[in-house]
Amino acid sequence: MPSPTFRSLCSMKSLFLPLLPLKIRYFQLSHSHPLNPKIISNHCPQLRLKPSQTSCSRSYATMPSKGPVFPAAEGRSLCGEIHVIIGPMFAGKTTALLRRIQLAVDSGRRVAMIKSDKDNRYSLDSVVSHDGAKMPCFAVPELSVLRSKMGDEDYNMLDVIGIDEAQFFEDLYDFCHIAADHDGKTVIVAGLDGDYLRRKFGSVLDIIPLADSVTKLNSRCELCGRPAFFTLRKSDQTETELIGGADVYMPVCRRHYINGQAVIESTRFILEAKKIEPYSEALPLSNF
Repeated sequence: MPSPTFRSLCSMKSLFLPLLPLKIRYFQLSHSHPLNPKIISNHCPQLRLKPSQTSCSRSYATMPSKGPVFPAAEGRSLCGEIHVIIGPMFAGKTTALLRRIQLAVDSGRRVAMIKSDKDNRYSLDSVVSHDGAKMPCFAVPELSVLRSKMGDEDYNMLDVIGIDEAQFFEDLYDFCHIAADHDGKTVIVAGLDGDYLRRKFGSVLDIIPLADSVTKLNSRCELCGRPAFFTLRKSDQTETELIGGADVYMPVCRRHYINGQAVIESTRFILEAKKIEPYSEALPLSNF
């Protein structure tokens, strides 16, 4: 049996031995070339790639999962992206959306624009910004009908989906989740984050946890020129969804939002107390 002294010397000797380099073997998977199912299966038994039986050249991954497995669309990875553009009215959200979609078109990607059929301010079949920029789109009551409206083949060929006025779609969360996580689409969403009372508007804020990026835009206060983050409604209507432009809404800073709301509430109270209809037309002089 070695003596304690011998064991100590051996331990000290090990401290001065040079460290041997570790040879780590890795495998680089490139999405630009077809994957060989045999190579992947040999090194990752739990992940097997099976070629699709359709006419298109695709592959999809089947992995142990409690949920269903969705096939990836042609030519892209299994997961897409979600980018959200929010802000008050007149902040340039639609302009920013159109700019990003145009960049995708210029790079050769296949795109589709969507808007709610409730928004008929400028055009029924185009997304139009306040400064006049426009792009053809699908006007739909809900996002879930896009696939049936386009057809499965055309939908699967899409790379990028742009959604304008997203606050009007109740199925926004489910659509973005499926389109990005399972269909491999890049989804760019533009919409109001709050209504005229600065409360949550629709499902836009619900998709923030899903998003790869969030861009918060601001406008300019119409009363003082400072950065405006809120939308002030000029009329006395109280419904949340009231589609309109500069005739109904104006971007304001925090100070003028608070003051403006106080003026509107005071005016409404006085009109109701006197039972005077607001914005009523004046009677002709002949009636006096």
